[in-house]
Amino acid sequence: MTLPLFPSAWMTDEHRMLQDSVARFFRERWVPRAAAWREAGLMGRDTWLEAGATGLLCAAMPEEYGGGGGDFGHEAVILLEQARANLSGFGGGLHSAIVAPYILHHGTDEQKQRWLPKMASGELVGAIAMTEPDTGSDLQGVRTQAKRDGDDYLISGQKVFITNGQNANLVIVVCRTGGEAGARGISLLVAEVENEDGTLRDGFRRGRNLDKIGMKAQDTSELFFDGLRVPAANLLGGASGAEGQGFFQLMQELPQERLIIAVSAIGAMERALADTVAYTKERQAFGKAVWDFQNTRFKLAEVQSQVLAARATVDAAIQAHLRGELDAARAALVKAWSTDLACKVMDECLQLFGGYGYMMEYPIAELYADARVARIYGGTNEIMKELASRFM
Repeated sequence: MTLPLFPSAWMTDEHRMLQDSVARFFRERWVPRAAAWREAGLMGRDTWLEAGATGLLCAAMPEEYGGGGGDFGHEAVILLEQARANLSGFGGGLHSAIVAPYILHHGTDEQKQRWLPKMASGELVGAIAMTEPDTGSDLQGVRTQAKRDGDDYLISGQKVFITNGQNANLVIVVCRTGGEAGARGISLLVAEVENEDGTLRDGFRRGRNLDKIGMKAQDTSELFFDGLRVPAANLLGGASGAEGQGFFQLMQELPQERLIIAVSAIGAMERALADTVAYTKERQAFGKAVWDFQNTRFKLAEVQSQVLAARATVDAAIQAHLRGELDAARAALVKAWSTDLACKVMDECLQLFGGYGYMMEYPIAELYADARVARIYGGTNEIMKELASRFM
């Protein structure tokens, strides 16, 4: 048993009701299938339709676009419970709290009506193709080109480390539509990469489902574009005057992306601590429970204090975001600090499991492996500190 967390001021009765129903759904419906998804390397398309029917997708989208009509707190609740359930394979957070907001905040009315309802139902699975083999956190260096050809663009280039890459059929592509170097020539094009029968459109190919250290059930992929024809009307914000706005659009949305990474880190830490307290109270060594050794109790008390502090910090960031006050610098620091801390917490907890902590049959091993990448994606933690320092 862990100590109770300080109350989250942003949580309403509605958030708590959602929390209970989501936790029950994950526990009863998805956790029993998690091992099979890890073995397969992805969750099937059917799970996206199930998620849509259950209300797990686009919870913060307005109801007029098929969403849940909630706020970021609803997304945060789902992310917390997903992390506590140890279901890192589900890319719903990226789909609902990253891809959909790009369309909601920057798309035309026609684009919103066209794509958001199907994202909420799970018929469309979203991804955003930013990273390239030679370009990671520095998005100004992207090389993927989109050349105008009449009423279309032709996209050519390669993307890598794309979450939902094997399942996605709606991909926001960060590309160059102009010849300018740096940020000025970047645009966001929304590519529908499948035909109506589910086959891939000419000029698009999925590469490998990448073999990662952790997040084994998450389909993280290479994507290849070789003259994929996309209507000019799919330029995010509309074909008229939206070219070259991509970098600005990215900077507007990245604080929320970094906050959801921090939220997931909190949920994972809470799960790791609870599992470790329970295990050490049951496991015997030298004739007594591992918990009865002072070192165990002191280590876990330290972890408990870190979880309390981290949850309070992230709760404050959520409150600021709900008020529209979360700036890029503080979001970057919250992301960097919470994910660095999560790796330390997982290491401390795994150690107390002994040899069993290194076995993938124990959730702590998966939590440990999954935590590491959060210090890299969404912008490396080194870049987060560099970004924040510019505002100091």
